[in-house]
Amino acid sequence: MKNNSFLITGILGTFIFAVCCFTPVLVWAFAVLGLSALTGYLDYVLMPALVFFIGVTIFASLRRRSS
Repeated sequence: MKNNSFLITGILGTFIFAVCCFTPVLVWAFAVLGLSALTGYLDYVLMPALVFFIGVTIFASLRRRSS
């Protein structure tokens, strides 16, 4: 994977998961779909995914800077 595409993936993933974590967008979507009972488990998925994509962004930016 190219350095630019790795960085873009990290930034987009971080943005998407940040929007889902800090706004009720995903909770509203689950309510519309009738899956409101699963909203209590969102933190178990969203926060690790957010940390993962922040790590990918940092790794890609450091890798791009060194090359």
